[in-house]
Amino acid sequence: MRKFAGYILSPIFYLLFGIIITVFHPIQWLCLKLGGYPAHKRCVDVLNMCLLATYYVLGNTITFINRQNLPVGRPILFVANHQSMYDIPPLIFFLRKHHGKFISKIELAKGIPSISFNLRHGGAANIDRKDPKQSIAEILKLANNMKTKNWSAFIFPEGTRAKTGIIKPFNVGGIATILKKVPEVLVVPVAINNSWQMVRYGFFPLNTFTRMSWDVLEPIEPRGRPAEDVVAEVEEKIRSRIGKLTIN
Repeated sequence: MRKFAGYILSPIFYLLFGIIITVFHPIQWLCLKLGGYPAHKRCVDVLNMCLLATYYVLGNTITFINRQNLPVGRPILFVANHQSMYDIPPLIFFLRKHHGKFISKIELAKGIPSISFNLRHGGAANIDRKDPKQSIAEILKLANNMKTKNWSAFIFPEGTRAKTGIIKPFNVGGIATILKKVPEVLVVPVAINNSWQMVRYGFFPLNTFTRMSWDVLEPIEPRGRPAEDVVAEVEEKIRSRIGKLTIN
């Protein structure tokens, strides 16, 4: 029944999603040209709020839990498991006061209205996985902005989406670079649950009436600790939280 509903509701979802990213593309450009980073940042926040609204067209629900008293004047590295492309708008919108930037594939930085523009001009690190030198340079540039501007960053250390919700081993590389270059950074795990269900049938039809959640977990102070230990603790916290949600 849910899959059948997806055949009916998915075209409406994609139509609205497409209209939103198309309309916001020139608005982003104007905001950046006329108001610089602050205006562009506010525009991106509103864009992602609108994108979140499209999830409800499918009958899907979003629960974002953040009981942590996170500092605003300190760079934060948000480390999350990755289940679908729909993981991203809730992170941007609900954690917007932390000025989080994504470490993303360079392929996403072109061809997608609004989204590619933001990745190119909003401070993201757009890495080419086939070019380690370029990838390191992008992450170093982001790390420098984290230090000088108190920006935060989002990273999905699995490297690719877990299409069945089963968490893959976390990679240390990008996290280790940021921990080394931004020693004052705070590491915050985020457990994402059930967003993979939205695309369990692929891009069409999208799944419907899915309860998705984003849970900000207890921060980790990484200073003085090996990056491998920090990543292992993050992975354990996220796996533990996802396991409890699955049981419940």
